[in-house]
Amino acid sequence: MKTSSFSPPFAIVNIRCFIAFRFFFNARFYYPVFTILFLDYGLTIEQFALLNSVWAATIVLAEVPSGALADLIGRKPLLLTTSLLMVCEMLLLSFVPLDNITLVFWAFLLNRILSGLAEAMASGADEALAYDSLVEQGDKNDWPVVLSVMMRVKSLGSIITMSLGALIYDPAIVNKVTHFFGSTATLSQQTTMRFPIYLTLVLGILSCITTVLMQETRQTETTREPARSHLQNGVHALKLTWSAGVWIMKTPFALVVILFGMGFDHILRLLITMTSQYFRLIDLPEAIFGIIGGAMAIVGLFIPKVAEKMVQRYSPLQNMLWLSAISLVALVSIAAYIPYWGILPILLVSSGIMLTAFFTSHYLNRIAESHQRATILSFKGLAFNLAYGLIGVAFAGLMNAIREHNQALAPGLSEKALENISFQSATAWLSPYTLMVIIVIMLLARYLLRHTTVHRHAG
Repeated sequence: MKTSSFSPPFAIVNIRCFIAFRFFFNARFYYPVFTILFLDYGLTIEQFALLNSVWAATIVLAEVPSGALADLIGRKPLLLTTSLLMVCEMLLLSFVPLDNITLVFWAFLLNRILSGLAEAMASGADEALAYDSLVEQGDKNDWPVVLSVMMRVKSLGSIITMSLGALIYDPAIVNKVTHFFGSTATLSQQTTMRFPIYLTLVLGILSCITTVLMQETRQTETTREPARSHLQNGVHALKLTWSAGVWIMKTPFALVVILFGMGFDHILRLLITMTSQYFRLIDLPEAIFGIIGGAMAIVGLFIPKVAEKMVQRYSPLQNMLWLSAISLVALVSIAAYIPYWGILPILLVSSGIMLTAFFTSHYLNRIAESHQRATILSFKGLAFNLAYGLIGVAFAGLMNAIREHNQALAPGLSEKALENISFQSATAWLSPYTLMVIIVIMLLARYLLRHTTVHRHAG
């Protein structure tokens, strides 16, 4: 039950901890060197692809059960476990010996499993705890403001990690700095490549401290069931998962929000993961890729405030139409491969991802009930990651088919030229695919929402 007097949102402990947790958990210093980190540890591209498939599969399998556990045993215990998993995954890479490549592979495999579990457990639980705290101690209408600040803080973290992570990975730069301060030691790549891992380990420890400071909400405390055996907890978690799934299917607005979010997220995320190849094809030098990443993060400081105003001014339907327009303009522009200026549609893609995250969080939290909020948000995460995984497989298959076709037409093409032409042809298919997805979801939404007008009202 809500207190008689509202607290400002950022005076609530859990709101401050929620923002701090998102910063510490997501600001990973190794992201700007993610692919080459695996290779410098001695792994191959094929192993890199396999390990990240394991990561994605772990998230999909653990996403909804972890949300149900958060609603069942409490959000704070799950978030503390998440932070401990982050520390463990960083410890593995911090201290694994490099002289045994088999051991390195198994360390990375365990790292990817722990990372996937941590991502799945964090998904929904932190948001549910923050939102319920706002309902109890403040005004739930302040949630867009909280989301806006959280996303801007996350973007600030990305700016820091994108800039510093790549710098401390480079032994030439690190040695210049240490020599400037009088050190005579010369550090090798095998030493400096662990520096981003060490800094991320520190963030993992700070995540643990943050989750310890969190407070379980009264709603969760009063609805939590008496202690059970592990088997009973598992059975009850499955029942809670089923109940949340049925609620989504019987709540047309929730189902439509998830479908729209999934539709945009998997396409835009696919493009973001392929930006380095796209940048090469629009004649941008690799030396400025880090600067571009920082610029994309700077855009993230402003988009959440725009999203906050949009949910207050426009209806969900209008916001989905805005998002459709932004996505289609970005995709059509990307397919043109305009030298240099082609960077602008990537900024639109990044903005589209943030708007998708903001809208889905705002609208789902507004209608979800506290006792199953984390489970419902986990269903959203499951849908997003499943769609992302499927489009990744489909795009790889499309690339392979186009490559074989081009090779048959022009057998004299070099491997690099063949890959570039095939990549351009494959990305050209994303615009009509996106338009088809939007039309299908629009028609489905019109049918599902035929007896309600909730999607036509702002707020």
